[in-house]
Amino acid sequence: MRRRTLLTGIAGGLAAVGAGAAPALASGRRVLHVRPGDSVQAAVDAVDGPGWTIVVHPGTYREVVNIPASKAELTLRGATRDPRRTVIVYDNANGTPKPDGSGTHGTAGSATFTSAAPGLTVRDLTLANDWLRADHPEITGTQAVASYTYGDRTHFENVRLLAHQDTVFVETTALGAFDRQYFHRCYIEGDVDFVFGRATAVFEECHFHTLRRDVDFTPKGMVFAPSTARANPYGILALRSRITSGAEDAAYKLARPWVPSYETTAWPSLVVRDTRIGPGIDAVTPYTNMREAYPWQTMRFREYGNSGPGAVIMVPENRPQLTPAEAGVHTKRTYLRDWRPGA
Repeated sequence: MRRRTLLTGIAGGLAAVGAGAAPALASGRRVLHVRPGDSVQAAVDAVDGPGWTIVVHPGTYREVVNIPASKAELTLRGATRDPRRTVIVYDNANGTPKPDGSGTHGTAGSATFTSAAPGLTVRDLTLANDWLRADHPEITGTQAVASYTYGDRTHFENVRLLAHQDTVFVETTALGAFDRQYFHRCYIEGDVDFVFGRATAVFEECHFHTLRRDVDFTPKGMVFAPSTARANPYGILALRSRITSGAEDAAYKLARPWVPSYETTAWPSLVVRDTRIGPGIDAVTPYTNMREAYPWQTMRFREYGNSGPGAVIMVPENRPQLTPAEAGVHTKRTYLRDWRPGA
């Protein structure tokens, strides 16, 4: 029960709440306040146009939150600057049966937080999925997503994202849509493929943390699993970040390519640059395959200017590097194009 103990602690011991009372509307403004006993989803449902703000006050809200595309330019934020004090959490997994008996949730359907809304901003709170493999040995679909977003111009600022397998799913609205997502000063933890998807996603000054896993095999997991569309020149970019680990040295890989069975034209793209990589990442062979039919060496995996024991180039052919000219292209501005989040 490691996850639930952690969540109780970071919420300051406040009681968990479910879908309860409707949120309070700030008079004369497009702002809704959600307090313990209220429902975050009820606040989302009450939004009737673009540009609203939902302020979630300290507490642990045990519910699933789904923001549809019609709630454009929405801001969802914690009432304080400490993301540990405001927690939205649930515990569905891929293999969890749906309440109506129509099957299981699937990976995307397991998400605690889902958004299709363009122009979404989330800040100063925690999104978590505390489903644990050890509690459900009968379930083989162990993906349990904390956040699943697929709207263009999605911005996460000072957000904690907690789960185990498939923590952060950065997706697009369609194969031909190069939707952009930006994560700034976020903390993201997990074990298997815990940052994955086909969006153009920039992670700047973020902290990625690989969890300790009680298994007798290595690798114990991978940080990134991009599934970038072939036509998209830019996939996942991590810059000026750090990668730490709760596991033993070299227990994790930096990445593996995800070529979905339903989208075999994918050409995964990942650039990790100017980032400190701790000893938890295998420096000798930092990449691995998800399927042998799609070897990582044929993918768009590159590094540049990284530091730390997990970034040491021990076997050059195992760590493809950008040239300085190429590094000038793989920047936040290039990836996000005309969008300036926070400007």
